[in-house]
Amino acid sequence: MNPQFDLGDLRQLYIAQPEPTSVRILALTLCTAFLVAVLVLVRRGKLREEYTPIWTSVAVATMIATVWFDVVRLLTRLVGAWTPSSTLFFFGLLFLLVVSLNYAVRLSGMSTQVKLLAQEVALLRARLAAAEARGAGPTPQLPAGSAAASRDRE
Repeated sequence: MNPQFDLGDLRQLYIAQPEPTSVRILALTLCTAFLVAVLVLVRRGKLREEYTPIWTSVAVATMIATVWFDVVRLLTRLVGAWTPSSTLFFFGLLFLLVVSLNYAVRLSGMSTQVKLLAQEVALLRARLAAAEARGAGPTPQLPAGSAAASRDRE
């Protein structure tokens, strides 16, 4: 009484499953809203222009995947996944890993730069203090908004 299913046929059934129109409309609406949000953030200066191509490409790629779902099915077959949603989650995870690695590299570089700048400021302050101790003349005025000027006022 237990019918035997071929796993290959079952996989093809999962891949060929039609997606509801409401899901497509929702996905397309969210992709459009995401693209608009990226452009608004760039226009207001909250997102730097160098990141615009990445996030615009993500929005457009998800729009294409939403409209032309056969691409997702093809990728599902190529990757060997069982369902298109698994493929989307897989590629989403890969994208997040790449973005995280990119930010980790940038953060490491900036922390090294901050350390070097702090050391340079400390050396300059030491030279300035040594020059003042020798009476080498008037001390140069620091800009009003600088951290050293606010530290000297305290």
